[in-house]
Amino acid sequence: MRRVVALVSGMGHHVEDLKRAADGMGVEFRAIGFPSLSGRFGLSGPAVSAEGVDLTGVDGVLIRMMPPGSLEQVVFRMDALHRLEALGVPLINPPRAVETAVDKYLTFARLAGAGLPVPRTWAGESVDEALAMFDALGRDVVVKPIFGSEGRGLTRLQDRELAWRVFHAIIRHGSVIYLQEFLAHPGYDYRVLVLGDRVLGAIRRWSSGNDWRTNVAIGGRAEAIEPSAEMIRLSRNAARAVGAVVAGVDLLPKTADGELTILEVNAVPGWRAFAQATGIDVAAALLTELLDPRR
Repeated sequence: MRRVVALVSGMGHHVEDLKRAADGMGVEFRAIGFPSLSGRFGLSGPAVSAEGVDLTGVDGVLIRMMPPGSLEQVVFRMDALHRLEALGVPLINPPRAVETAVDKYLTFARLAGAGLPVPRTWAGESVDEALAMFDALGRDVVVKPIFGSEGRGLTRLQDRELAWRVFHAIIRHGSVIYLQEFLAHPGYDYRVLVLGDRVLGAIRRWSSGNDWRTNVAIGGRAEAIEPSAEMIRLSRNAARAVGAVVAGVDLLPKTADGELTILEVNAVPGWRAFAQATGIDVAAALLTELLDPRR
């Protein structure tokens, strides 16, 4: 029987869904918390293990959400994943893709470098320069944490005095100011799920009430759509730019000209709302890609 381990931060819906899919496929599945990772050199026993499981001997490792930790703890966890990859263990996603996608600045650097459409963006630690960029971006910007997901921590700023206060607060907390131009949209955006060399499907996510954010995790709603050729092209290229095998790519239709802009590439995408809207068994597709990747 083939064995798969998921490295996780908690035992939520996605873990249960993966277990269901694994049982149906005759695959032994186990979810293990990231903090249990350990590695060794010059000693008997597995090079990398977790909760007594030799991770070098399993058929694949799924990387799900990593729990918070110190810089040293997070770096060690990623180092262990890189070592597993070097030892030939299949991982989804590859460690480099996880490192890239969790970092908004690095993600957009890769997307822009690949010639893909992204919002005008500025990042730095100077409040004065941030205020100048606030003006240059039309005094309507979205402030985002460089590390974050599901629409949490996003703030729209349209007042210069408030922007000054927010920028100073960010710097006082030891963070980086990350600004993007606010792009008007028709009340929805798209989430396209890429797996391997193909697009599994797409959903339209509507914002909730007067909230300009469309994330289902904060109250948005989803409906299945047929992705256009342009949506497929942009999403596949975005996943490729960050090196992701699986990616949730968020696209925004700009009302002015109908063109699409890439808002995010998530290398650890959730799929509950996506699966409910589309009827696609994402958990089974993930396990199949991990164990029998299409070449």
